[in-house]
Amino acid sequence: MYIIKLGGSVITDKTKENCFKQKIADDLVRQIKKSKKETIIIHGAGSFGHIIADKYKLNEGHISVDQLIGLSLTQGMVQKLNSLVLDSLHNIGIPGVSIPPHSCLILKNHKPFSFNHIIFKDYLDNGFTPVTFGDVVLDKQLGFSICSGDLLMLLLAENLKPEKTIFVIDEDGIYTSNPKQDINAELIESTTIDQIDEYITSRDKHTDVTGGMQGKISTIKKIAKLGTDTILLNGNKPDRLFKVLIGEKTRCTNISGGHK
Repeated sequence: MYIIKLGGSVITDKTKENCFKQKIADDLVRQIKKSKKETIIIHGAGSFGHIIADKYKLNEGHISVDQLIGLSLTQGMVQKLNSLVLDSLHNIGIPGVSIPPHSCLILKNHKPFSFNHIIFKDYLDNGFTPVTFGDVVLDKQLGFSICSGDLLMLLLAENLKPEKTIFVIDEDGIYTSNPKQDINAELIESTTIDQIDEYITSRDKHTDVTGGMQGKISTIKKIAKLGTDTILLNGNKPDRLFKVLIGEKTRCTNISGGHK
C-alpha cells in the first residue's frame, strides 16, 4: 500500500482563491489507476483553505468569536475541493471515499491527541480508496487548529506501515536551495535521514499556514525514522507518479527510511 499526498500547489493555484486544476488532477488520478496499486490519497487544501485560514488566523486557536465563521467557511471550502478530487477518482473508476480529518482526529496544542486510523484500514480492506485532506479540527488546548496533509501522512504512516509515502509537489524534488529563487539549485536525487539536515530549503513567497517545504522536510524525517522510504516528485510532469508507483526510474528525490 502507498500513501500519496497530492500537494495543494499542484492541484490548485495557490494564488487564486478556489482555483482547481482539473486537468492536472485528472492526469494524476489516471496514473494511480494505471499503476493498479492500493493507495490512500491525501490532498492539500491549496487555495481552497489556506487563504481563509490565514485571514481568520485559525492556526492560532480560538481567540475570537469571528473565527467561528472562518472555521466553518474553511471546512466547507476544503470539502468542496475534496468533492472535486473525488469526482476525478470516480470518473475513472476508482472507488474513492472521503474521510474528513475533523471526523476522526483531535489535536492538543497542534499535536495529535486522538486519531481513528482503523477507519482507513477498514475501507482499504473492503477495496476502497480512502481520501482525506488538510482541514481545521478540534484542539483540546486551543479550541481548534489546523491539521495539515503532511501531519496526516505521518499519522497514517505510523499506523498503517505503507510500502512508501509519496509527496506530489510542484518541483522535481528537494534541492540544495530554493529552485524558485536560485538558478544554481541542484536536485538531490537520493538521500538519507542523516543527510537531510545538511540541505538548505528557504521559503518562497507562497509559503502557507502549514509551513511549506521546511515543514514537509520535518515530517519526512519523522517518516524516515519509521523505516519508510519517501519520494518527492513533480506532479506537473507526465507519468512521473506512475513510474514511481511501478518502480521505474524517473526524476525525483528518494529519501531512504532509517531503521529503528
